[in-house]
Amino acid sequence: MIRGNDPILLTPGPLTTSLATKAAMLRDWGSWDQSFNAITGSICRDLVDVVRGEATHVCVPLQGSGTFSVEAALANLVPRDGKVLVPQNGAYCQRILKILGYLGRAHAALDLPEDRHPTGAMVEEALRADPAITHVAQVHCETGTGILNPLPEIAAACARHGKGLIVDAMSSFGAIDIDVSRYPVDAVVAASGKCIEGVPGMGFVIARRAVLEKCQGNSHSLAMDLFDQWTYLQKTTQWRFTPPTHVVAAFRAALDQFLAEGGTPARGARYARNCAVLVEGMEALGLKPFLPRAIQAPVIVTFHAPDDPAYVFQAFYDRVKAKGYVLYPGKLTRVETFRVGCIGAIDENEMRNVVSAVGETLAEMGVRRAGRVREAAAG
Repeated sequence: MIRGNDPILLTPGPLTTSLATKAAMLRDWGSWDQSFNAITGSICRDLVDVVRGEATHVCVPLQGSGTFSVEAALANLVPRDGKVLVPQNGAYCQRILKILGYLGRAHAALDLPEDRHPTGAMVEEALRADPAITHVAQVHCETGTGILNPLPEIAAACARHGKGLIVDAMSSFGAIDIDVSRYPVDAVVAASGKCIEGVPGMGFVIARRAVLEKCQGNSHSLAMDLFDQWTYLQKTTQWRFTPPTHVVAAFRAALDQFLAEGGTPARGARYARNCAVLVEGMEALGLKPFLPRAIQAPVIVTFHAPDDPAYVFQAFYDRVKAKGYVLYPGKLTRVETFRVGCIGAIDENEMRNVVSAVGETLAEMGVRRAGRVREAAAG
């Protein structure tokens, strides 16, 4: 998949990219140049196709990380007098709630444990209990744990009650099927440095055209005004402000590889194989996944830290990195964990090497009780 001496990033983005994607950044582009604008246009068309939204949706690219685009979607597509329900089971759901607080949008949380996902029935009950709710904001894959939330049934619940749905698909877009032709979704939000395997620096909002056309004046920010960005692109084919040209070019290369691989079904299948090999190998070492397999997305896996005095995460991280693999710290509060990503330009053979590196590291550190769960430290 890759060549070179760089460590493999086992994170949910940035992630390990292919040589072809890296090479696409070696050319400089003029931001108003017709050939660069054609790249932007082709990317937008292909991204809409990924979620089968050609008849109803448009893509608005935006500079910055994925969080920029999540904030832009909430700020533009939710009226200032709207109210948003957030089914909350992890760190990125909590981030949406924080954004809504900054925006001054009324909101309510449907709080759940980090190892439990919301259901359509739960969402329907919350919508019936509070008629003021106008929108639901749902994280599809919560990368704080790796849990996959059931988007189709939540979308169906929103449709039955006539509520708008904004989907944070940051860690699922391109790996887990999303079909906006089958159920109504106001927006799908993702970014360049995730499962399409580009580099970070560009987000995008795939918005229902009819909704976007009505949101002029909602934005709190000039830079994040999706309506203005979209209408300017339609008139000129250009971004309003300086685009991340190298990121865009790399994303075009990554999209080409994504399509050549077979799109979402093939990309998701590779990640699923990665995940299965990883979990099987880590369990053989005595390391226990935080989530049951039935709700585990094939994107990133959270593992319980060993309850052994010889285990210290930073030392563990440094030793695994020295063997060529960059892990991710845990995001849970009640138990100590670490995370291992399954996405990027890597395959199941690389995951076997990851397991070997982890096993060697635990042996070097003298960790014996890998299978016991350590509680998180207080504070």
